[in-house]
Amino acid sequence: MAKNENQKLKLIYIFKMLYQETDEEHGITIKDMQEMLEGHNIKSERKSLYNDIAALEDFGLDIIKDKHDRNMYYKLVSRDFELAELKLLVDAVQSSKFITPNKTDKLIKKLEGLTSKYEAGELQRQVHVVNRVKNPNEKIYLSVDALHSAIHKGVQVEFLYTAWNMKKELEPKYGGKIYRVSPWGLVWDDENYYLVSYDEENCEIRHYRVDKMDKLTETDIPRQGEEYFRNYDMATYSKKTFGMYRGEEHQVKLRVEKGLVGVILDRFGTDVMLHPDKDDRYFTVNVDVSVSEQFLGWIAGLGSGVEIVAPDVVRNKMAAMIRSLSEKYNVK
Repeated sequence: MAKNENQKLKLIYIFKMLYQETDEEHGITIKDMQEMLEGHNIKSERKSLYNDIAALEDFGLDIIKDKHDRNMYYKLVSRDFELAELKLLVDAVQSSKFITPNKTDKLIKKLEGLTSKYEAGELQRQVHVVNRVKNPNEKIYLSVDALHSAIHKGVQVEFLYTAWNMKKELEPKYGGKIYRVSPWGLVWDDENYYLVSYDEENCEIRHYRVDKMDKLTETDIPRQGEEYFRNYDMATYSKKTFGMYRGEEHQVKLRVEKGLVGVILDRFGTDVMLHPDKDDRYFTVNVDVSVSEQFLGWIAGLGSGVEIVAPDVVRNKMAAMIRSLSEKYNVK
């Protein structure tokens, strides 16, 4: 590269050095900048560097001067993300079961690039503390992107749906049956992505785990089910379902010990109405639920602190589950 072409890059190299080499605790001198620029075959005078720093400040960079041991140090002290925010993002990426180990490493490396090399070291140390189960399916990112594209275009998708076998391999269900559905939204639940879709063949809403979808392709067939999703709120939908398992929707009345109020609000949100019970130790609450075995299991897991009061059809399902479990474990 010719010398004059190198000069055009001078300001970019200075910015890069400030971004990577400085923070509130670490600075660089004019001499440091000159040595760095010489390494890129760029000559620089002290006065021109003062002008360059002033230009970067005019651009909006928060550069401060700190005199120490007769040297003036320049520091970039403000960035788009604070270190605490980056730590939060790193932990979210690392703890997410949905993100594969390979993609986790790549994303964290990109997050490290948003701060100085010194603070990046703190992010890396945080990574080594945790060791969580991660999804091995590298195709999931392409699937998520393809589903967003199909939703935007308003077309149906086709795919194979897989399940784990005893060899710990994902194999197609139903002998390689091709599923074709109308995609309407993606829901994040229990650290997994689910596609919420309309199944024209069965005339019902269905959802599928994205990491278990294989050979996903768009079709040119317009999607169906608009009448179901015209006023559909995905956030409300995810509150109704448990583990994204389907079931008949009911408004369920629960009688709950006051000590479990946090459990109810965490699950159903703070917009539910809590009604005082005649027994001051309890309250009642009405919630819209897709009643599945997973919901009943959640209720059972709360023990005697929660009782299904109504409707009778849901209360009877709970009783039937308890009887079935009692027989399995020979409870007298």
